[in-house]
Amino acid sequence: MTALDLSRAKWRTSTRSVGNGNCVEVATVDGHVAVRDSKDRGGPVLAFAASAWNAFVLGLDEADGR
Repeated sequence: MTALDLSRAKWRTSTRSVGNGNCVEVATVDGHVAVRDSKDRGGPVLAFAASAWNAFVLGLDEADGR
C-alpha cells in the first residue's frame, strides 16, 4: 500500500470521544479513513478503506444496542 497524503486532511475528534483526553481524531482522505491519537498528532496514523471503517462503526453501533 502506498502512503496517503495527509497534508490536507481535515481532522475531527471522534463523536465517540468523551472529552477526557483519551481521544482519537479521524479524517477522510482519498477513499480511506485515517485515525490518529489526539495527544500525538505528529505520531502514527492508521488508515482503513472506507468500507472497512463503516463496517467497524456499524459493529460498534450493534454492540451498543443502536
